[in-house]
Amino acid sequence: MSLFPQRNLDAMNRSAAHVTEFVLLGFPGSWKIQIFLFVLFLVFYVLTLLGNGAIICAVRCDSRLHTPMYFLLGNFSFLEIWYVSSTIPNILANILSKTKAISFSGCFLQFYFFFSLGTTECLFLAVMAYDRYLAICRPLHYPTIMTRRLCCILVSSCWLIGFLGYPIPIFSISQLPFCGSNIIDHFLCDMDPLMALSCAPAPITEFIFYAQSSFVLFFTIAYILRSYILLLRAVFQVPSAAGRRKAFSTCGSHLVVVSLFYGTVMVMYVSPTYGIPILMQKILTLVYSVMTPLFNPLIYSLRNKDMKLALRNVLLGMRIVKNM
Repeated sequence: MSLFPQRNLDAMNRSAAHVTEFVLLGFPGSWKIQIFLFVLFLVFYVLTLLGNGAIICAVRCDSRLHTPMYFLLGNFSFLEIWYVSSTIPNILANILSKTKAISFSGCFLQFYFFFSLGTTECLFLAVMAYDRYLAICRPLHYPTIMTRRLCCILVSSCWLIGFLGYPIPIFSISQLPFCGSNIIDHFLCDMDPLMALSCAPAPITEFIFYAQSSFVLFFTIAYILRSYILLLRAVFQVPSAAGRRKAFSTCGSHLVVVSLFYGTVMVMYVSPTYGIPILMQKILTLVYSVMTPLFNPLIYSLRNKDMKLALRNVLLGMRIVKNM
């Protein structure tokens, strides 16, 4: 009797060894729909690169933007370029592909970079909230606290924590046996679809992964909310209406980005997703992974006079160089 479980395990391991790729269904439809989606995502990608790249150039070239807030914004735009690059190039390749296949290692590499960059973004948003809190609630101490050295430490910490937190959990998931169907009804390799394809339950690995992700989400959103509660309390104590408007304008852009990003991420990874249709899950993932990086340059530049002026100077400089 004891031989049968071992035989089943051996068969399962042999089947798992044969899974060398996954099939990402993406957005199924006719060829015309596929071409439309390809052009749409390509335009989104180019606009995201141009918009965030312009912010990086403006922060680097304009001496008026050499402040902690814009230093963080420039690094945030750099992060957004990498974040959107973890999804859209593969979406474009998947649309043009007849097989819709992604290699086993490619799938888990995308899984790793997608979650690591997403975690880094959560930490960046918390650091940017801390910067705004100091600037408005402790303006006299702000220059001595938010030094260039501290900014570099905070930025480096965001990247390190984001990328060092997931190698072990994701490697553990990659070692699970995958047998039977290798079809993922999504446009990227995500936790739930991959666990659904695994032949062996891994409750400990799954718990560690979700506990870690939930901790990052709740810790950062709690810190951001706390910072803005204190910040709003300080703003309402400002005697002049002009001062209050300036403070709200400074923080409004960050609040819009936080709401857009965390609102969709919470729905996907905190609330139960079994009742959400697959198409809606794909749309929600698109919002925080594609639309947020696309909208960030517009949100931060349209509400900021200094940024608009710096971007105008960058564009004028490019025209002058081109004419020469």
